[in-house]
Amino acid sequence: MSDDIDRANEQAERIASVELAWRAPAGPTATGFCLNCGEPVAPGLRWCDVECRDDWQWIDAQLRKMRL
Repeated sequence: MSDDIDRANEQAERIASVELAWRAPAGPTATGFCLNCGEPVAPGLRWCDVECRDDWQWIDAQLRKMRL
């Protein structure tokens, strides 16, 4: 019985490690200003709105492609 439990725990650990590896990185640190347009934002926020976030992510992805 404990062998089944041990195998299940090992499988759960493998799945968790794969999920962690595939997880998106935490991203840039909040600075108090929108990372895209530079407007002041509330503490803890990185962008002033969804459009700025999307623009920033698109530009960041393009820059990452250029570095490859």
